[in-house]
Amino acid sequence: MSAAIAPEGVAEDVGAAMHALIADLYPICRSITGDGVRATLGKLKAYIPLTVFEVPSGTQVLDWTVPQEWNIRDAYVKNSRGERVVDFRRSNLHVLNYSAPVHRTVSLDELRDHCFTLPDHPDWIPYRTSYYAPAWGFCLAHAELETLPDGDYEVRIDSTLAPGHLTYGELVLAGEASDEILVSCHICHPSLCNDNLSGVVLATYLARHLQRTRRRYTYRFLFIPGTIGSITWLARNEAVVPRIRHGLVLASVGDPGHLHYKRSRRGNAEIDRAVAHVLRHTGQPIGVMDFTPHGYDERQYCSPGYDLAVGCLSRTPYARYPEYHTSADNLDFVRPDALADSYEACLATFDVLEGNEACVNQHPKGEPQLGRRGLYESIGGKSQERVDELALLWVLNLSDGGHDLLDIAERSGLAFGSIRRAADLLRAHGLLISKPRAFGQ
Repeated sequence: MSAAIAPEGVAEDVGAAMHALIADLYPICRSITGDGVRATLGKLKAYIPLTVFEVPSGTQVLDWTVPQEWNIRDAYVKNSRGERVVDFRRSNLHVLNYSAPVHRTVSLDELRDHCFTLPDHPDWIPYRTSYYAPAWGFCLAHAELETLPDGDYEVRIDSTLAPGHLTYGELVLAGEASDEILVSCHICHPSLCNDNLSGVVLATYLARHLQRTRRRYTYRFLFIPGTIGSITWLARNEAVVPRIRHGLVLASVGDPGHLHYKRSRRGNAEIDRAVAHVLRHTGQPIGVMDFTPHGYDERQYCSPGYDLAVGCLSRTPYARYPEYHTSADNLDFVRPDALADSYEACLATFDVLEGNEACVNQHPKGEPQLGRRGLYESIGGKSQERVDELALLWVLNLSDGGHDLLDIAERSGLAFGSIRRAADLLRAHGLLISKPRAFGQ
């Protein structure tokens, strides 16, 4: 029998619970290093037993170096009356993320040289970073910048860039086999809900559910800063990498758009087929895209030296929605129903991976007599029974040891669950045996 990962029905409040966790994490100012990441992981530890790792600044990781740690306490721009016209306390997006400290008086013209706005969306605050090129700056609504009168302004960014650590969280849920399914999300963005608090809370709730299930695979969850985090993890875990059989990067999974999947570099790996199959059977619009070396951390896991079977699940894809990297990516933009839908799609994908196997028909010469075994209704029957009968016939016909159950589902056009149930029933009647899996132990 296959391991049961997906529940019969997702609790109605799972989307609301994930949205509430997003709301709790939303105010924290995160970056690729620093106390904001630690605070976020600390909150997640109330939900799942994360292990937190600290990697010192200056550590060589592949072709990169772990940067100095950045922390910020306050930031503002004050006018001549001492009023905060830009205030970090109102939104942590107001500061160029990783900004160097500064405290000085500048003219409006000089201030403009250090400001980032969105003229096409004049009421939104952009999210901008300066991780690897020291700079200082502010992000604000273009409409607000346009109202500032000439004069002098006090600018202060009370931040530190100093030797410290890169912090990430990891949870490994051991299964029957040492072969792994990797689930990765980036945890480095400040107050942005879809990108990527949605991925963070989805990974958290998936891990929480999987803790309570029988698992054939081992599941590894990573909560890491984007790019430098996955590079750091890969550099520190060369011995683990060969055990990763399938993987998903979760990003932007809470917006109202429909589900999209970006294939791994391999293009037709089992994870690629499994996700595409699950999405096709949702009955909703979907998008399945080929791999490109641009986007989220899948590009690191799929780099040629690793070439892992890791794809990326999103709703509206990377940078294709106007709210992306702006203050409009807020609590109103992510929806509980979208979060729950993404959750269901992930669990259904894990169910396919857990239950997929190749089988061998024990009566391959001619069709075995199903009627005398109580497996085949020879006359009529309800439509669902006819579907089940067709699944039995497809499984018997293609179970030659060279096709797995996902192959059969794809070729038949039937849902994997129907094929899996048919295989279980045939095995119970001695008509089918499982081909030994090539799981590593």
